[in-house]
Amino acid sequence: MKILVTGANGFLGHYLVPALLEKGHTVLATGKGNCRLALDGKPGFSYETMDFTDPLQVKKLVERFSPAVIVHAGAMSKPDDCELNQADAYRVNTTATVQLVSEAGKQQSFFIFISTDFVFDGEKGMYAEEDPVAPVNFYGKTKQDAEAAVKNYPYDWAIVRTILVYGQPLAGRSNILSIVKEKLEKGETYKVVDDQLRTPTYVGDLASGIVAIIEKRARGIWHLSGAEQISPYGMACKAADYLQLDRSLLLRVTADTFSQPAKRPLKTGFVIDKAVRELGYKPVSFEAGLKLTFGPEHKKRD
Repeated sequence: MKILVTGANGFLGHYLVPALLEKGHTVLATGKGNCRLALDGKPGFSYETMDFTDPLQVKKLVERFSPAVIVHAGAMSKPDDCELNQADAYRVNTTATVQLVSEAGKQQSFFIFISTDFVFDGEKGMYAEEDPVAPVNFYGKTKQDAEAAVKNYPYDWAIVRTILVYGQPLAGRSNILSIVKEKLEKGETYKVVDDQLRTPTYVGDLASGIVAIIEKRARGIWHLSGAEQISPYGMACKAADYLQLDRSLLLRVTADTFSQPAKRPLKTGFVIDKAVRELGYKPVSFEAGLKLTFGPEHKKRD
């Protein structure tokens, strides 16, 4: 199957593209700038530079490649950047998605959009796919509006929402666990919020879930995350303990005491029963995710 992936140089792309190739698919990876995927010569793999906010570039590439599936993983994904640069955020996250959906329709491609828990307000937590969305920051708003465009797509579509993705960075893009390791190894303090609950997602699980959606042509909205609800501070403490680093350098803060441009929903977390039941989705435990992120050699001996 011919699959086009946007944002392929990103964190998810480094796990998703190899997973698709392993299944024998033909993958055209796209991103801004040169290819950062170490996959040259891999059967079925090719890379082309594409700015997905440029309608002409998108039109030419989609027409030429004629993908059976488009996975739109590219985004402006830092909430604070989106809050401070709203015009750019809307152009990248919403307007560009509308354009991609339009071009996908000309090929009748299966369109898969990667979204976020930040489409929810965080009042109740543990959201199912059918729960109403009500974002509390501009990043969530851009994703909400992009989701609306995808839902109006006349051919097959899927929306994949995920939460606080972590794992070993393969391209220099940091995530909460890699930042904890870097800061604590340098003896630096790190402020982490403890009054926000999430179900953090191991990046390899997210990639596997997307592969399953493609191969089953599973339409609709899917929640893909871990199963355990934990705060970012709790994640950081568990990582520090696993790495045998000084957890006292982790400074517990709350949303009231830690000022950020973008408001965060307090309690998200996903009910993943649908994905488990219909996709065979089996997320690893957070403890297993730490081992996959850092390697087994760090594990403290009892």
